[in-house]
Amino acid sequence: MSIDINTARRVAHLARIRVDEADLPALAGELSGILTFMEQLNEVDVDGIEPMTSVTPMRLKRRADVVTDGNIQAQILANAPDAREGFFAVPKVVE
Repeated sequence: MSIDINTARRVAHLARIRVDEADLPALAGELSGILTFMEQLNEVDVDGIEPMTSVTPMRLKRRADVVTDGNIQAQILANAPDAREGFFAVPKVVE
């Protein structure tokens, strides 16, 4: 499939991308190349192939779900530049 300059202009407009008129032929060529590659991928027979999330079969390492010592609020807040009433105090962001 080939993309012409008018189609490239419309795609740029829909994507809210400003493209100079001089750059439209290059954009059309790049979009045509992408579609050509996608057509090549559609020719690959993938019947019976199970979808995968990664090229290597790995599981993420998981930490043990154990209870750790808590009740160290005072030690944690000692590192804070500003703490009030047992919480971190941060500057107001939204006005």
